[in-house]
Amino acid sequence: MSKFQLLEQINYPEDLKHLSVKELQQLAEELRQFIIESISRTPGHFGASLGVVELTIALHYVFNAPYDRIVWDVGHQAYGHKILTGRREKFHTLRQLGGISGFPYIFESEYDAFSVGHSSTSISAALGMAIAAKLKGEEDRNIIAVIGDGAMTAGLAYEGLNNAGASNANILIILNDNNMAIDPNVGALSRYLVNFTASQTYNKLKEEVWNLLGAAKKAGKNVRKIIQGIETGLKSALLCQSNFFEGLNLRYFGPIDGHNIELLVNTLKQLKDIKGPKLLHIKTQKGKGYKYAELDQPKWHSTSAPFDIATGKPIVQDNSPKPPKFQDVFGKTIIELARENEKIVAITPAMPTGSSLRYMMQDEQLKHRAFDVGIAEQHAVTFAAGLAREGLKPYVTIYSTFLQRAYDQVIHDVALQNLPVVFCIDRAGLVGADGPTHHGVYDLSFMRVVPNMIVSAPMNEIEMRNLMYTAQFVNQPMSIRYPRGRGSIIDWQKDMERIEIGKGRKLKDGKDIAVLSIGTVGVEVQKAIELLEGAHYSIAHYDMRFVKPLDTEILDEVFEHFDKIITVEENSVVGGFGSAVLEYAAQKGYKGEIRILGVKDEFIEHGKPEELRQICGIDSQGIARAIKDFVETRKATPKLKYDLNKN
Repeated sequence: MSKFQLLEQINYPEDLKHLSVKELQQLAEELRQFIIESISRTPGHFGASLGVVELTIALHYVFNAPYDRIVWDVGHQAYGHKILTGRREKFHTLRQLGGISGFPYIFESEYDAFSVGHSSTSISAALGMAIAAKLKGEEDRNIIAVIGDGAMTAGLAYEGLNNAGASNANILIILNDNNMAIDPNVGALSRYLVNFTASQTYNKLKEEVWNLLGAAKKAGKNVRKIIQGIETGLKSALLCQSNFFEGLNLRYFGPIDGHNIELLVNTLKQLKDIKGPKLLHIKTQKGKGYKYAELDQPKWHSTSAPFDIATGKPIVQDNSPKPPKFQDVFGKTIIELARENEKIVAITPAMPTGSSLRYMMQDEQLKHRAFDVGIAEQHAVTFAAGLAREGLKPYVTIYSTFLQRAYDQVIHDVALQNLPVVFCIDRAGLVGADGPTHHGVYDLSFMRVVPNMIVSAPMNEIEMRNLMYTAQFVNQPMSIRYPRGRGSIIDWQKDMERIEIGKGRKLKDGKDIAVLSIGTVGVEVQKAIELLEGAHYSIAHYDMRFVKPLDTEILDEVFEHFDKIITVEENSVVGGFGSAVLEYAAQKGYKGEIRILGVKDEFIEHGKPEELRQICGIDSQGIARAIKDFVETRKATPKLKYDLNKN
């Protein structure tokens, strides 16, 4: 008999309706085990989905998706949802090239109400859906936003709450309170929720108020009004503080145990009949049901390799010396810099582990100068601007895909005032399995158009350290972008040197063609040149280092000696490094031919980074092929001829 006896009977949510509430608990155990076993073989996000197994089942048991909309936030809570909505048989393809996405994705399933990957979007999106339902006369449609795993620390969530409370929309917001994002939640709201739910007075009162509300369903309109007034008044009076959510005109219910499936089902059934904006507060444990994930929640937020379920250890362990992760280069270098320069401070929006700022946060001498501000990218940037205004030197370590959320602050609060904030842009380029919501392929484009901004990208770890060292002496905004994963140099902790701003370097002489690269993709260019060694091509290679300001001395030299140029970047071909070179070429009246290699003007799916680079033609093989094809074409006609997409 299969250990997934019930789960294998569930292909779509309507199959749940035939189960008893008691059978749902067995299903929850099977679903949790299925997720554990699946992710042990196919790496992905882990702890968050384990924490909402009971909630996921209860939501699909009580509501009627896809007609009823369930909006997940953040999306890595939704593995159980995917399994129960027709994707169990495909779950082994999770986050693999051609497989299912690691996040809800509207083009993948009608049950995915909204595509998500970044946090804190659920309330705003769900409110839009709820208002649309009213306008279309669909009064029976239920709209549910499930927000948790730290997403309530972002400003967008508060904007949504504020608007929802001022509306008459039939929206249910479920706050999945596990006191975690990837790392433990920070900030006043997190402390508020802990204190609020721990109140003995409130918890004693909760059941009595709940019973009154249950009775109100059978009472007349006037009686219901009286009971609702009692509910609000007693909560505020006995807690000796106002309920934050009810202060925003949201009916508040809870907190309740998010792992008690019978309680969840009964609660959701009652809330289903209560109109208007309301919030259910549930308490859950991230990583529930897998002891290693319960004990070390940040580590088990996601997995990067197959692991042994019994021990929690990777199945294949390679202890040979390896180049460092770029994140660790940042984390260890910022400590070196901060020890020598007391003005240096560091900031991360909820990513101390992912960015490796945790090293500085754990250093007894420096931790007071390292700040985790929660999932609040806009605040992180303007907070840094305030620090810079008072003479400090802030380094903001932020993922490229999340910096997009703070673009106004970059322009208005930093660049416009020419404040010397350093943006250490992590996860730049094609990040892999997290897919299009997380690929950092636009930052070169959107940063280079900002006045006062220096835009740089190191080719390797040593160059990254040198740029970080240089940034402390720069009296204007500067960005340094680097990828996810390991570098290329094992012995990387060299003495740091100051780099001249806007100065590139020639790595190899050549006569037939010039290749200009920016960032770590330059390593792929070097490999491509090695692949072509037997073809008797004379290839020059320049590591440009800076997109802004461009090294015009190098470009003038290249324009004078080459009629064939290739630019290579792990960024969108639209508006990035190649575009900057084209603009300068047009200005100088260059008559040769330039081809741009990069990420095409389309959203790139999920897969291994090396697979995605191959698709984009910016792996060593693709670059070698582009060089070969270009050199072997007949000499360019005397006019500008640019090809943005040919790889």
